[in-house]
Amino acid sequence: MKRRGTLKEWLASDLSGLDLLVIQIDGLHVGGHVLVAAIGIDAAGEKHVLALAVGATENAAVVKALLADLVERGLQPDVARLVIVDGAKALSRAVRDTFGRFALIQRCQVHKGRNIIERLDPSLHASVKKVLRQAWDSPTAEQAERVIRNLARRLDRDAPGVSASILEGLDEMLTVIRLGLPDPLRRALGCTNAIESLMAVLRQVCRNVKRWRNARMAMRWTGTAMLEAKKGFRRLKAHKKLPVLKAALLRHQQAVLADQAIDRQNLVA
Repeated sequence: MKRRGTLKEWLASDLSGLDLLVIQIDGLHVGGHVLVAAIGIDAAGEKHVLALAVGATENAAVVKALLADLVERGLQPDVARLVIVDGAKALSRAVRDTFGRFALIQRCQVHKGRNIIERLDPSLHASVKKVLRQAWDSPTAEQAERVIRNLARRLDRDAPGVSASILEGLDEMLTVIRLGLPDPLRRALGCTNAIESLMAVLRQVCRNVKRWRNARMAMRWTGTAMLEAKKGFRRLKAHKKLPVLKAALLRHQQAVLADQAIDRQNLVA
């Protein structure tokens, strides 16, 4: 009972006091259900377990419900943040619907690379991995985009059908580069590694359950495992570079607010 009380308190906790710069979202399949979890990284690099939602699939409705819960608990929707997702279109769509232009979405580069490699002949793996690494390490988003588009053209000949997958969501793959973040931050925030380590703990804990009675049971077990996993959270390795991200997010927020002010003036006129 104590665990249930702790979980209930966590799922209703006030978020207004957290200076969150980053939100990471990912899904986990548990007993025929999909649990979507969110963690946050604050300006000091500390990681916070934020929320958990359950659904039949990892779709936009489930993610929007999770994000709406965050807003209801005090997360301001009109503050610019970097939102990192695993690459699913539903996640990006839900983030845009909730936060609009204030959210800067970064799709996980690791997931993208893995999805591409899995569809290729093994003879192409090494060369494609090398090109993708070159893209993610590019000094500018424009150069990274050129590298990716060249790869897509090459694979359109060697592996027809894969090139379209490479280009899907390309703009959101390059957000950390476009923000001008230093390399340590780009590596840390260009993927969902922070929440992936949490998901690994959840899979290990939930593997012990042989029969899932219902969604409530899945929610309770997963939530309790998340609370246990957060005890092992470590501060983001690149936390000393976070002021660069904070400044970039502030510039983006000011630009969005300025555009909104112009739009209001045009409506009045």
